[in-house]
Amino acid sequence: MLSFRTVNGKLRAISKPVPKLRPGWALVRVGLAGICNTDVEILRGYHGFHGTLGHEFVGEVADVRAISAATKKKWLGRRVCGEINVSCSAHGFQPVCKFCQREWKMHCSRRTVLGIIALDGAFAEYLTLPLENLHTVPENVSDEQAVFVEPLAAACEILEQVNVGKRGVAAIVGDGKLAQLIARVLAKRLPMVGMFGKHQEKLNLAGEVGVAIKRVRGDATDLKRIKQTFPFVVEAAGSPSGFAFAQHITEPRGTLVLKSTFHGATPVETWPIVVKEITVVGSRCGPFDKALALLQAGDVNPRDLITRAFPLAEATAAIRFAQRPGVMKVLLKP
Repeated sequence: MLSFRTVNGKLRAISKPVPKLRPGWALVRVGLAGICNTDVEILRGYHGFHGTLGHEFVGEVADVRAISAATKKKWLGRRVCGEINVSCSAHGFQPVCKFCQREWKMHCSRRTVLGIIALDGAFAEYLTLPLENLHTVPENVSDEQAVFVEPLAAACEILEQVNVGKRGVAAIVGDGKLAQLIARVLAKRLPMVGMFGKHQEKLNLAGEVGVAIKRVRGDATDLKRIKQTFPFVVEAAGSPSGFAFAQHITEPRGTLVLKSTFHGATPVETWPIVVKEITVVGSRCGPFDKALALLQAGDVNPRDLITRAFPLAEATAAIRFAQRPGVMKVLLKP
């Protein structure tokens, strides 16, 4: 099969055998894969990953190594998306770690992560995941919508961590793909959601779904010019300057949720957190069932975030294109 691996910070096409299956795992024929900012950061050195990139996907189950014939029959041919963290039990480790014992599988101390940590991902014709990680895609949800389930679930995770209803209004720092999904999720729960970003065309996408938008420069001058504060702020800028600005607009005793992951160190002044008594919450992966429910009900439709789809064979060109100013979601189609 065709696969794209990270080699010295670049994508390289390779031909390799279709992966062999472990017991309880499925072989998934990739239908669409999404390019995420995390993929770009991995090419810059984040996590030191050397393998096949890609963790956002929708596909069809092509084979199953199941314990029973009934289980295999149940899954074969199903259209699926999949959770990316693979825990102790799926790898056959015994006893399972203390985090898996608490059912915090996304924090498993021996986990692999699809396309990020020690598990080849979706920039390929096929991938493998445990059956316990797979979710069936409803018939009325298109592939172009389903490929967003993983980042949409990450947006839904905020609702699991923070009682947003008590805060009334929220601000999102950033105007990229994840920030757009977060805006759509929060707008279903709150009477007012605002977005601060550097790119007017991206801000306009959020404005079209009822989000209040304001353009910023993304530098230190924003701290002097912007005087608004909010009880609830989500940082999803994907840049070091975003964290400082997010602190700045979080009001005393407010809550700041951090979503960005990127390669390299970030200078952090902690005194605003202490002086304003800000609660800082790290937030990562989230509930796939909640994301699929939003798509199935039509409450969130992310198709307007797709800029372009490339054939898988043009993955290197797609990665370059995804980093252009103004570009939103770029897809790969095997």
